Amino acid sequence: MTYDVTVIGSGPGGYVAAIRASQLGFKTAIIEKSATLGGTCLNVGCIPSKALLDSSEHYYNAKKSFKTHGIKLKDLEVDMPQMIKRKGDVVDQNTSGIRFLMKKNNIDEFHGWGSFVDKNTIKVTNDKGETQEVKTKKVIIATGSEPTSLPNIDFDGERIISSTEALEITKVPETMVIIGAGVIATELGSVYARLGTKVTMIEYLDAAIPSMDRTMSKELTKSLKKIGIKFFFSHRVTNIVNKGGHTEVTAVNKKEEEVKFTGEYCLVAIGRRPYTEKLGLENIGVQTERGRIPVNEHLETSVPGIYAIGDVVRGAMLAHKAEEEGVFVAEAMAGQKPHMNYLLIPGVVYTWPEVASVGYTEEQLKDNKHEYKVGTFPYRALGRSRASMDIEGLVKILADKTTDEILGVHIIGARAADMIMEGVVAMEFKASAEDIARISHPHPTYTEAFKEACLAATENRPIHM
Repeated sequence: MTYDVTVIGSGPGGYVAAIRASQLGFKTAIIEKSATLGGTCLNVGCIPSKALLDSSEHYYNAKKSFKTHGIKLKDLEVDMPQMIKRKGDVVDQNTSGIRFLMKKNNIDEFHGWGSFVDKNTIKVTNDKGETQEVKTKKVIIATGSEPTSLPNIDFDGERIISSTEALEITKVPETMVIIGAGVIATELGSVYARLGTKVTMIEYLDAAIPSMDRTMSKELTKSLKKIGIKFFFSHRVTNIVNKGGHTEVTAVNKKEEEVKFTGEYCLVAIGRRPYTEKLGLENIGVQTERGRIPVNEHLETSVPGIYAIGDVVRGAMLAHKAEEEGVFVAEAMAGQKPHMNYLLIPGVVYTWPEVASVGYTEEQLKDNKHEYKVGTFPYRALGRSRASMDIEGLVKILADKTTDEILGVHIIGARAADMIMEGVVAMEFKASAEDIARISHPHPTYTEAFKEACLAATENRPIHM
């Protein structure tokens, strides 16, 4: 049998691409190196990390605020094995759901390493070394990414760990050193800090979540300090040593002084690298640039009929970005004219308070010499926030100084991950800040802060501040 489309990789980009291709009438196959479908996101990334974030936040609230709410507890403690088990159950439910979707859409599964023999033939090698060949007319590469470490420092899986191992610790550590202060670092750091771990975060740059708007960085840093996380910015890590029961981290600060840190675990969370090894790209003449696969505006590689999406191509390494690209490619193959606006792919940090952003940051607008205006509104001025005791955070709106068109939305606060979609929709349809300010928002909700920030940006006339 020859397939119309074969997808290599079953993460959010891969399985969504396969489903959309099948919906459009293509005979579709999917190849996955692991026994379960779902890729990094469902197995060792987005889903399990959010499960632990929610569990740890429940515990933290029970410890810190339940008494104020009138809820009394006795003998509160963390059952870490149960927390990890629940996380595993959530993962199993999600990966089983993907398998159901494959069957529902008549997509054939192949498990093993997929590598190109030629542009229309993929060899699949399983764990036993057995091989089979898949014939196909077109291919979508969706192999995702893997954690990256520092030069000359390797993960040992015991004390020097990546995010994968950090999701499996069954005893709350007393101390943890985290290298990096980006999205993964702050999320996992907040998990363990809430559970009682003394967390130290070491960042090469001068701020946390450095790719996001600087106001969000400052606010999140203040929030994470409140739960006990210590930050050391502008520090360059030079060595990490497993000392048996703990790790020793050596770094150099901005004064070029050597500083040492110790922790039961050292979590290296400095980013991820595209997973393009073992694909046999050299057999079809596809080159990579720093591990990523160059593609054109249709996400097609230099070889006609071979496409690539998600973490292995340009842009942010986000599950929802990969999903949109998967749909885009499948529809383009079918002769449709799909649309993607990379500026409007939102980014979220699932700490608590959450952080969410879309569009331009203030720093980008300044660098581009784009004249803009700013409107902000604090959560603490909301009745809903006072009722829930979630008073940390603010909404920040950036709008064109002349036209009032919304250029960027940045939110830190309760349910920011859900609220950001108001900004995405507004920007997709080129709404002005005044447009949003004139729309009725339900009371009491957190979204009222969005309206008030737009009022502040439009005429500097928020109602409740």
